[in-house]
Amino acid sequence: MKDFQTLRIVFMGTPEFAVESLDALVKAGCRIVGVITAPDKPAGRGLQLQQSAVKKYALENHLRVLQPEKLKNPVFLQELQSLQADLQVVVAFRMLPEVVWNMPPMGSVNLHGSLLPQYRGAAPINWAVINGEKETGVTTFKLKHEIDTGDILMQERFPIGEDENAGEVHDKMKIIGAQLLVKTVKALADGSLHETPQSSNLNPDSSDPPPTTHDSRLTTVEACTQNLYRNLQN
Repeated sequence: MKDFQTLRIVFMGTPEFAVESLDALVKAGCRIVGVITAPDKPAGRGLQLQQSAVKKYALENHLRVLQPEKLKNPVFLQELQSLQADLQVVVAFRMLPEVVWNMPPMGSVNLHGSLLPQYRGAAPINWAVINGEKETGVTTFKLKHEIDTGDILMQERFPIGEDENAGEVHDKMKIIGAQLLVKTVKALADGSLHETPQSSNLNPDSSDPPPTTHDSRLTTVEACTQNLYRNLQN
């Protein structure tokens, strides 16, 4: 049993969705010893380098930032190891190699935008809306080899309004997910959390999207396009 505020936590994330979770951890008093995010990328008319939303937040709050091009780069792995993290928290980041997710003694926790095992892989919010789900939710789970298949730690359900689009569900989910993530970290620290294998949660009647991986960019774009078409029809 540990005080959650003494845990050395490395946070991994890139978009605005992940900022809500990082902010919630910081405000809860968690000890964030490092933030891993995507490298700056050129954007806009002048193709000036743009920082990720997570990097901007991290710098504003004086957190150490690492931006590896490749997650297996020996220099990055050495820097990551030097942070001596007890736990890694992953929100809207890229697929991690085992050498990264298996590094901390308490493993790596991911926040996923669905009630796993439903809607594994890319664009879970879009698929839930496209399929007309009446509710969705967020799941925290431990990372393992196969995508989004690790043991479930906590889940939180919430309804999808009849007229809500993916953007509105996204904005609601980032807040609920951030709160669930803080609860998860606290429960992991005090030893009160029981991990549940996803195999025992499988629902044969669940409506899942086509199989995807973290690299399924076409699937993600396809989902967004279909969702936009649906919203325009409404």
